[in-house]
Amino acid sequence: MESQGNREEGNGRVTEPVRVLIAEDDPRFRAMLGEVVAGDPALRLVASAADAAEAVVMAERERPDVALVDVRMPGGGGVEATERIRACAPETRVVALTAHKDPAIALEMLRAGAVGYVVKGSALEEIVAAVHAAMRGESSLSGPVARDVVSELASRLEHQRRHDDEFGRRERRIRGAIAGGGPVAVFQPVVRLEDGGVVGVESLARFDAGLVESPVPWFDDAASVDLRTELELAAVRATGLAAHELDEAIWVSLNVSPETALQPDRLLDALCDLDQERLVLEITEQAPVEDYDQLNAALRHLREAGVRIAVDDAGAGYASLRHILRLEPDMIKLDESLVRGVHRDRPRRALATALISFAAEIGATIVAEGIETAAELRALRQLGVAFGQGYHLSRPHLPPVEDLVAVA
Repeated sequence: MESQGNREEGNGRVTEPVRVLIAEDDPRFRAMLGEVVAGDPALRLVASAADAAEAVVMAERERPDVALVDVRMPGGGGVEATERIRACAPETRVVALTAHKDPAIALEMLRAGAVGYVVKGSALEEIVAAVHAAMRGESSLSGPVARDVVSELASRLEHQRRHDDEFGRRERRIRGAIAGGGPVAVFQPVVRLEDGGVVGVESLARFDAGLVESPVPWFDDAASVDLRTELELAAVRATGLAAHELDEAIWVSLNVSPETALQPDRLLDALCDLDQERLVLEITEQAPVEDYDQLNAALRHLREAGVRIAVDDAGAGYASLRHILRLEPDMIKLDESLVRGVHRDRPRRALATALISFAAEIGATIVAEGIETAAELRALRQLGVAFGQGYHLSRPHLPPVEDLVAVA
């Protein structure tokens, strides 16, 4: 038998009552819970809080055995309160209280560390039972939400399974492409706009038999399975092999993400058979630059080996302009969105003029990308752009790259 607020275990040893904290913003329900706790001689109310912040303070001070925590409270909410109570009082077991049967909320509370979840509309005896279950190390879910929680868990597990299956499919596809010697490098000539002579090429990765499809989905898939650098290095190696068929007088540019540029030794190893003074490394914006000082340190290593640095897509947005200012490139490539219609669009022409002037100020070479019409070509010549590339000049193709005839 229990007496004077104590309870007797099966071995005859008398223990102290379970110390309970109530965190509930509704004063009437809070008072009702207090009466329920007081009515059970095996329980003792040690603190009562009206919001989440107050509950955390009281939990840290009182170190209760069990905390009854309302899911939706002022001062942070039940999830935050549960996490903070578990942090400051790890021995306290949290039982969530809610008027909502949303299984997603129940899962959030369980993830935060709650061991029980009781709907307020349940019988008060169920709340007491949940407190005792918590003290026995058992989890409890109120009947109205148990089935929904199980269903929600099953749904999330199925979603995770599908995600894992898709992850595995992409990983196998990327690793298979690399193991099979892919991708293939094709080259788009960069020409002197004055006479159409080839001065360089941009290496472009291709994965399809026709060598025309965009490689972007491949690199996006590779990034999603943490293989972007591996695929980029495979493309770099393909460039090094194919570049042997090019005239040694022309430069070779290739695209890498900032993430790959941070591994200069691996990059140089992948291009060990190619004269590094012919290389131009285009830093793309496929991944954000988190530390420009770190990136510049890696690029210094490449520059010391003779590699030149280019900023791609200049004029496409603020990010590319930030790249220019922070990386101080040897080459600036005007984005095709800026080149498109430059002969008739005054704002584009004005921005192109500003970038050309800026490049001259810092001693960088300007290359216009995406030249598709004779009118665009004439306008760029008039602006003083020395080099360009685009379908009007030449499409990407396998080496060797033939000299182009003079362009009109």
